[in-house]
Amino acid sequence: MSAPRPSFLRLAAFAGGDFAFNLYWQSVMLYLLFYYTDALQLDIGLAATVYLAASAWDGVVSFLVGIAADRRGSARRFRLALTIGAVPLGLAFAIAYMPPPVAGVTGFAFILVGHILFRTAYALVNVPYLAMSARVSADSADRSLVAGLRMLAGTAAAVVVAMGTVPIGGWLNGAEGPRAFLDAALLFAFIATVILIAVGATFRDAAPPAPVERLSVSACVASLVRNRAFVTLSAAMMAMIVAATILNKSVLYYFKYVGGDEAAGQLTLAAMMTVSGAAVPVWMLVARHTGSRALWFVATGLCAVLLALFAATDVARAGLTQALLVALQASIVGLHFAFWALLPDTVEYGQRVTGVRVEGTVFGVAALLQRIAIGMATAILGWSFEGAGYIPNVAQSEATLAGMRLSIALIPLAFFCLSAWLMWLNPLSRGAHDRIVRELAN
Repeated sequence: MSAPRPSFLRLAAFAGGDFAFNLYWQSVMLYLLFYYTDALQLDIGLAATVYLAASAWDGVVSFLVGIAADRRGSARRFRLALTIGAVPLGLAFAIAYMPPPVAGVTGFAFILVGHILFRTAYALVNVPYLAMSARVSADSADRSLVAGLRMLAGTAAAVVVAMGTVPIGGWLNGAEGPRAFLDAALLFAFIATVILIAVGATFRDAAPPAPVERLSVSACVASLVRNRAFVTLSAAMMAMIVAATILNKSVLYYFKYVGGDEAAGQLTLAAMMTVSGAAVPVWMLVARHTGSRALWFVATGLCAVLLALFAATDVARAGLTQALLVALQASIVGLHFAFWALLPDTVEYGQRVTGVRVEGTVFGVAALLQRIAIGMATAILGWSFEGAGYIPNVAQSEATLAGMRLSIALIPLAFFCLSAWLMWLNPLSRGAHDRIVRELAN
């Protein structure tokens, strides 16, 4: 099981790929639903349904790519996925933000197909990159470092997306509305394409040699079902993702309609993403002393306290709302870090328990479950807003605003508590992975 440990520069170069992927991902997470409803004037319930369908499709494709990676994958093929798939991915992202050329049912179909096309291309490139994180090093400390560096890179991209999406569109062509979003998407796609090609060209496989065998789909899936570390981690992740997605997607709506200041919403998103960058090193330091599993309980506890405060207080002032949301985002960052630090370790846990090593399936199924959670969260948010009486681009009634506010606070609170209970069932306590690696070596 021994293999040369990669240098810090090589680990950092690999982690830089997350900047590219998050130019796409954060744009879809933070702006695409808002683009549908307030730029294209889609009904929010219909827009949320489109988002749910595309997320479910993304999950299915991610699962299939993960299975294929374990059956036929290699470091060389993973690298090719990045270098060859980068250009189609960038084009598909631009199409997702392209205003439909016609109205009516045909225009709606154009929007849906464009979103599904992007999700397909994203899964084909992103899942191999995620699988490479189990090959960039076999050392748990290196993997935690990569998780932290990836989060820093992703946070930097999130700040760029949050602060730059609307201004970049206006700066490039003086455009507003749908065209501004499209112009920003084109620039993001160009930057991401260059980065992904560079990451694919420079990656080196540092994983220890393993027996090469052609695994059946049933063997891959059966291995995951018996992998308690993966099952409990993934379930906790899904609950956390539902909560975090509802919060993030609510920001623009909350400030536009509750606070009456849409620009403050964009500034809050930027502040949330910026504080994420500062929070990552703090959580990395905490994890060194507590372990990633224990860190999960600390972070969910903070989220629960902050959301309870938000629910119990009539937070009308923009400054106080921004402070609460920024603090929430800093806490959520700890959960994301813990998940990505623990996920590669479930590969060896499953190998010890089942005798089968699956990498692509681990990351493919994790992506499937993540997309399902994101789709669920978007649908829950859209349907709850619709139930409250939300109508885009008009002043909302007091009852509607109260319903929106309760949805933002109470639903995430319940899912954060659920995620903590699920993580309690996870066996990857501090030092467990090192013991597993030693057992496998023997």
